Amino acid sequence: QVQLVESGGGLVQPGGSLRLSCATSGFTFSNYGMNWYRQAPGKEREFVTAISTGGTTTYYADSVKGRFTISRDNAKNTLYLQMNTLKPEDTAVYYCNAGSLYWGKGTLVTVSS
Repeated sequence: QVQLVESGGGLVQPGGSLRLSCATSGFTFSNYGMNWYRQAPGKEREFVTAISTGGTTTYYADSVKGRFTISRDNAKNTLYLQMNTLKPEDTAVYYCNAGSLYWGKGTLVTVSS
């Protein structure tokens, strides 16, 4: 059974940092490009960042470039998202995605003072 479980969300002040994790099981993690998406209240889900199977290639939405870093540990079947200099507009549910096929249930990030 495929599982993607996000964790690490929470409430943080503007300018703060959070690190999200996505623990996976039930598929060969190292064979899949991985993505993070987010959905803010009242908005559509949007792409945030992607990483290649080996972790050597990454892509970022312009809105997070320079502030967010995606990484992966294929030995641990886990995806990460380091988020720095957070802004209120980063408030959203963050979803882990495997190869545009499998989705986690999301973790809520709230950036507010």
